[in-house]
Amino acid sequence: MSKLVVIALGGNALLRGDQEGTIEQQEQNTTDTLENIVFLIKKGYNVVLSHGNGPQVGNILMQNDAGEHMYKIPQMPLDVCVADSQGSIGYMIERTLRNVLRKHNIKREVVTLATMVQVDKDDEAFKNPTKRVGRTYNKEEADRLVKEKGWVFKEEVKIEGGWRRVVPSPKPIDVMNENVVETLSKQGTIVIASGGGGIPVYIDEKGDVRPSEAVIDKDLATSLLAANIRADEFYILTDVPYVYLNYKKPGEKVLEHLNREDTLKYLDQGMFGEGSMAPKIRACLQFIEKGGSKSVITEAFKLEDKSYGTRITMNYGE
Repeated sequence: MSKLVVIALGGNALLRGDQEGTIEQQEQNTTDTLENIVFLIKKGYNVVLSHGNGPQVGNILMQNDAGEHMYKIPQMPLDVCVADSQGSIGYMIERTLRNVLRKHNIKREVVTLATMVQVDKDDEAFKNPTKRVGRTYNKEEADRLVKEKGWVFKEEVKIEGGWRRVVPSPKPIDVMNENVVETLSKQGTIVIASGGGGIPVYIDEKGDVRPSEAVIDKDLATSLLAANIRADEFYILTDVPYVYLNYKKPGEKVLEHLNREDTLKYLDQGMFGEGSMAPKIRACLQFIEKGGSKSVITEAFKLEDKSYGTRITMNYGE
């Protein structure tokens, strides 16, 4: 039976920090990244892809804001904006991947799925919104939006007088079409799913699926999907080739292999940044704790080069 791998595209896999974010730039980055996973497909692996949406969904929110301000077009809620980004980014990845596969004479079907991810409506994260979304407002604008829409704002540290909307980032508890993803992927179809952490929803008292004004961590949601569809391996592609201790500090050290015990120890010691590497580490731990054989964090364009990447397994020697 073919091995199943789940790959989370993030960091500079789609958009580099020094770029404007034009579609041409995103397509080129996506092509370069997908070229680096072709070797897995040639080996016969079944593949599921997910992706981030931070810059893109932020742009969608700003387009909403401009449309409401200039043309009185009602703003769409956050779940719809995430769904919007899933469709547009998934389309770009699927179209680009079809071209890459044709170039390499590989015949595989590719499909993009709009993916809802369930959260607990009573998650503690709803009491403390922390995820910054959308554009920066001044204090007067922020106060008006608090009254009109009930939004929550936090002051921007880097922009004097600036305020950003913050939303909850609850823990994902279920990927709602995971059975479809598993069936398709194990038939050989390359599936693009759970983009941007999934469209956030919860189940109400009647059992109905309801939208949630939240943002779900992409890597954690993808890790949950990988575990639930019984993937063999889980990869996070980002903008650094390894996980480091003391990153960009004196005594910086490359970590090529970690077991669960040491990973937990370093997390407890605060060795991984909460705004960057720590969520990825937790996603990797979740996958191996739920039965996956290994998780790997590496740079988007270096997956095929086995001399790069940090491998996380339950025990050393695996």
